[in-house]
Amino acid sequence: MSPVLVASDLDRTLIYSSAALALTMPDARAPRLLCVEVHESKPLSYMTETAAQLLTELGDRAVFVPTTTRTRKQYQRINLPGPTPPYAICANGGHLLVDGVSDLDWHTAVLARLAEECAPLAEVRDHLAATADPAWVRKHRVAEDLFVYLVVERELLPEEWVKELAVWAENRGWTVSLQGRKIYAVPKPLTKSAAMREVARRTGASLTLAAGDSLLDADLLLAADLGWRPGHGELADADWTAPGISALPERGVAAGERILREFLKAARQA
Repeated sequence: MSPVLVASDLDRTLIYSSAALALTMPDARAPRLLCVEVHESKPLSYMTETAAQLLTELGDRAVFVPTTTRTRKQYQRINLPGPTPPYAICANGGHLLVDGVSDLDWHTAVLARLAEECAPLAEVRDHLAATADPAWVRKHRVAEDLFVYLVVERELLPEEWVKELAVWAENRGWTVSLQGRKIYAVPKPLTKSAAMREVARRTGASLTLAAGDSLLDADLLLAADLGWRPGHGELADADWTAPGISALPERGVAAGERILREFLKAARQA
């Protein structure tokens, strides 16, 4: 039988920082949480214990592919429950990990596509350095020599500046995404969907499932046979949907649990 492939975003889709948990219920009714990421000796990301059990079962039933904008180093901090995924998509599709090692042929092909189809990284990096105000920027970062992002004070960030940056980037073949305290500028040819299709080709998957919350996940959701988005994030804020995409009402860590239930239900039916 052909396998089911599940490609899911991680941050604010399956795993959540303490600030993103959205525990709106009374304290006594809050779910038990499992820490799945430690950074600099401090717990950083969580999922519910129920979600951890669901992910373990999903790993036994489908080809689960963590699909993230994180760099490889950032991804490798995460300790997900269940079987170790044979594939992982990092850097928004810039790196395809096979048993934890980046596929060099895939990465080389990605670099060639970027060189042909969009403005160079240095131009975008220099524009951010020249226009972003130090009053609300905390960090400038280049990720894997593929894209850039800023860490900002969200309450001080001018909304108009983000809109102007998006227009400027669009004209150069780049996309802007605002996720929590981070503003990403990512080349349009650098996509999670392309990497997911490659994994589907290699595994012979007959059904592809996906989930994500941000603008950078839209192409992934559209490329899958079925997709889900939580009730929070850029896509929810824009009321974004499409055929085959389910908009879930749950927000925060409860949405991660619901998404895993939907993955398992679809995988069982397949």
